[in-house]
Amino acid sequence: MPQLDTSTWFTTIMAMLPTLYLIMQLKLLNTNHYQPPLTKNPTLQSHNTRWQPKWTKTCLPLSQPQQF
Repeated sequence: MPQLDTSTWFTTIMAMLPTLYLIMQLKLLNTNHYQPPLTKNPTLQSHNTRWQPKWTKTCLPLSQPQQF
């Protein structure tokens, strides 16, 4: 049974490490990182809608008390 030739393994692994490093750096370069939100003055915000920006309560028919 022939022996496994491991003489090129060191060269292959040492060539693979910088390649993997460069690939990971290129992938990280293209990712979008979280940006903290900018502080805004709430008095400067305006709403361009036809309705009033307020909360409303929605009542479903089944949430009403049952009358017998």
